[in-house]
Order: sequence, then C-alpha cells, then structure tokens
Amino acid sequence: MTFHHNGSRVLHAGVTAEPVSIAQLTAMVRQPGFGAVFSFEGVVRDHDHDREVTTLEYVAHPSASDVIARLAAECSVSHPDCVLAVAHRTGVLAIGEAAFVAVVASAHRGVAFSACFDLVETVKAELPVWKSQHFADGTSEWVNCA
Repeated sequence: MTFHHNGSRVLHAGVTAEPVSIAQLTAMVRQPGFGAVFSFEGVVRDHDHDREVTTLEYVAHPSASDVIARLAAECSVSHPDCVLAVAHRTGVLAIGEAAFVAVVASAHRGVAFSACFDLVETVKAELPVWKSQHFADGTSEWVNCA
C-alpha cells in the first residue's frame, strides 16, 4: 500500500473560506491499491424545521484548523489502513454549496466506511465551527452552539 506526503495518511485537513470540492478531495485519496472510497458531503439545504432557509453562515474559532488536523490525525491512527482528506467551510454559503466534506480510501469497503463514519461524527461533534441560519422571513438563528 502506498501513502503520499512522506507516509502520512492524512492527505488534507483544513478549515477554509474557499469552496470545498468532493471531487478534489477524492482525487487526493485515490491510490492504485485502494478499491474502496467513501465520502460524505454536507451541503446547505433549503429548510430546517419547516422554515425556509436562504443561506448559512459558518464561523470558526481561531483554533479550528489545528483541531481538524488533530481529529484527522487521530482518525488515521484509529484506522491505519486508510488515507483521508477532510475540509470544512466558513463564511456565507448558498443553498446547495458544500459545507463539510470527508473522503476516506482503503483496500476494503468495511474499513473505509467505518473510518469515514468515525471521521464525520468526530469532526461534527468536536470542531469549533458554528452556524447561523438565515431564513426567508428575514430572521436568523444560531444552531448547535454549545
């Protein structure tokens, strides 16, 4: 099995104001020995609890880039037969834009699926990024702010 970036299994981990591309992250993890590539793409939807959402705004704590890198590294240790790439957006996003992307590749589907699930759940639970939903009626609310 071949790993890029001097043996690292984390090929990308970042928080960015730039658009995130599932195709770009998938290309990073594809390798000849890996027959399984699992991905998760969280996109901005047009509703929440029967209210019309027009945009979302994501705001990150200054430590967010370090946190996502640590979480990705921990996932790679827990799933040593995988490579992974993960990114979370910040700023104002329109309906349909990708807010969070995680991609994991491995030789076998069970391993890759498990690692991708663990990575997504851990990042969603621990990354210090908060979102404000903006509604069609002109109101907004912060969501999942602990």
